[in-house]
Amino acid sequence: MTTKIPAQEKPSGKTARKNVNIEKNARRLELIQKRLDAGLLSERFPQIASMAIHIVQFYGVTGQVFVERTIHMVPGNNLYLLHMTCMEGNCHNGGFDLTSKVEELVRNNRKAGKGKMLCGKADASGISHASISYDISIKYS
Repeated sequence: MTTKIPAQEKPSGKTARKNVNIEKNARRLELIQKRLDAGLLSERFPQIASMAIHIVQFYGVTGQVFVERTIHMVPGNNLYLLHMTCMEGNCHNGGFDLTSKVEELVRNNRKAGKGKMLCGKADASGISHASISYDISIKYS
């Protein structure tokens, strides 16, 4: 005598949407918590009066400009603004964190710095998803 194992049912339309919404809400809450954990610019770098960061993000190995933006920060801003996610759709938990670059500039009492960074995650071939160039200028109190 053989027993039949019941086939797993696929979630119905409403259930599937509900699961997607639960996942989106969890990611949103995680992002909010990361922002809160990052703290304020004035808490981490009390000597900074203001800061401007010009960022150009390049797409994959092609080097095509994907995003270009300038961030102006004052002491009341959240430090999470120094973190940029990788814009590559397949990249999870990658990105660029400029906090260490700002720390280095403050430690050396420099007013400006520029450089390039690669996304922290690479695909199976070892190629980074994206890169950025940054130009940071700091005004001290």
